[in-house]
Formats: sequence, structure tokens, C-alpha cells
Amino acid sequence: MFRKLLLASVMVALSSGVCSAAERTIAGIVFQQDMFFRSIQLGMQQEAKAGGVTLLEANSDSKPEKEANLVDTFVARGVDAIIISPLSAKASVRALKKADEKGIKVILYNTPLDAGFPVTSIGSSDRDVGRNSGKMAADLIRTSQGGKARVAILAFKSQNPEQSGNRTGGFKEEVAKGGDVQVVAEQDAWLAEKAVAVASDIMTAHPEVNVIYAANEGGTVGAVQAVRKAGKQGKVFVFGTDGSEQLANFLLDPDGVLAGTTAQAPVEIGRMAVRAAIAALDGKPVDKDVRVPALPLSRDDKAKVDAFLEQAKALR
Repeated sequence: MFRKLLLASVMVALSSGVCSAAERTIAGIVFQQDMFFRSIQLGMQQEAKAGGVTLLEANSDSKPEKEANLVDTFVARGVDAIIISPLSAKASVRALKKADEKGIKVILYNTPLDAGFPVTSIGSSDRDVGRNSGKMAADLIRTSQGGKARVAILAFKSQNPEQSGNRTGGFKEEVAKGGDVQVVAEQDAWLAEKAVAVASDIMTAHPEVNVIYAANEGGTVGAVQAVRKAGKQGKVFVFGTDGSEQLANFLLDPDGVLAGTTAQAPVEIGRMAVRAAIAALDGKPVDKDVRVPALPLSRDDKAKVDAFLEQAKALR
């Protein structure tokens, strides 16, 4: 049996559009339950309620076979649209193509698909997400590290090679501009508990490391906790990915461990995805590719972090 297979939340509201909520059902699929994806779900919930459609939510738990089975199940149920962040640009095509062939609108967010049939793809550029954190790291290396850094990277290549590669690639591209910069370790660790262990092991094996980059939220949280656990505050600086109330508080903490992170706009991405699905079902034009600007957050800009924190608190 699939955990949380289909219905985590169903919301029905009176529709002001062409069809009633009972006549339109949209499936929204995430692949893990961190703050980013919970915020995506919140945005989808808000827009589904506003648009008068029924929303079925599911989590593939980062398992390709579960993702395929979820899509097949939603196709069998006859949903009108599927909103999904594909686990793989290539391997996810087969199941989603079946949905498209049944007339189901496929809406992508966060991650791409190597196919032309999706209605739209909505999200921030992963390479830009990495670049923004890389720029902040390069600035710190130049200004407070004497232009020298030994970097460790926490990625998620085995979970999603395309997205992980774009983020880490963008980071490497920019951090190299900080001076004498070498990446001495790169390992997968995208869940916080695992990231604590991996980052701790890296710092033990490479005591020269003074910068850690994590390519997702869980890795960022774990990296910060690992530095604190090792007592290396002020010696090792973390740059991360995504934004949450917890990460904003890390940026405001006087220990200075988290130096910067690049947030996205997950609530808005979720809302935009549902709006795109409804527009497509109404036969209205939808932009094929929608890029949502990323938001770099640095402890050097407290006002910006404070503003983000207030928005994050509203998601409770």
C-alpha cells in the first residue's frame, strides 16, 4: 500500500468559473515533506479553494516506482490535471505521457521533463539558485577568508541528478570567483539527519574545510547543525538552498554559521501551478516556461531576512 497514496486533503468550493468543483479534479504530487514542498502544497490548496476545484494530494517519497504508480492511479481515476515535480527529466516521461494521451493536462513545477507535452513548467532556475549562493560565498571568501577556501558540498545527485547538478554547478561556477577555491569533498545528503552525519565526517576527514554548500533545505539544516556540533562556529561557514522560518532564524543567530541561502517562492509556485491547470482546462493560453526569481538571503542584510521571516511565520 502506498503511504498517503492519494487523498491527503480534499477541498471543495463553489466555482465562479465555467464548471463546478465536482466536475474538476486536480492531482498535486510532491516527492518529499520538507518546508519547501509543504509550502508548495499550501499554495496549491489556496488556489484550488479560490478556483473552485477539488485537489487530491500525494507524495511519491522520492521513489520512482511510487511516482509512476501514483500517476497511473490518478489517470485511472480520471483527474483533469496532474501537477507534479518529476523525479527525473527522462524516467518520469513514460507515466506522464500516458496521462497526456488520456487528455489530462500535465503541469510541471520545480523540476523539468524532457518532453514537449506538458502545458507549462513553473519554478526558479536551479542554476541561478546555485549561483546566488555561490556569489554570497565568493564575497565572504574574498572579504574574510583571505581569498582562500576549501569547500565541501552536500548534494542530492542520487535522488534527482539533473536538479542537483544544476544547483551545485551554479554554485561552483560563482564560488570559484572568490580566489583560491577548491572543492575537496562532494557527497549526497539531502535529509537533515543524514546531512549532520555526512558533514561531520567530511570535516573530520578534511579539517581544512571552511565553507560548506548544501543544495537543498534538509542538507542546509544538517550542515549548520554539524558545524555547531563540531564547535567550529566562526571557522566553517554554511551556504544553503531554500528558505524557511528555521533557516531565517539561523541567519539571524549571532553564531554566524549560516552565512547565506537562496530561497524560492514555493507558495506562489503552488498557486501558479493550479492557476495554470485551470486556465488550460478553460482553453486559455498558458506560457510554456515560467521562471520565478530566486531570493538570495544573507546575514549581511538583516532587514531582508526579517521580512522573509515574517512571511515564513504566516505559513504556520
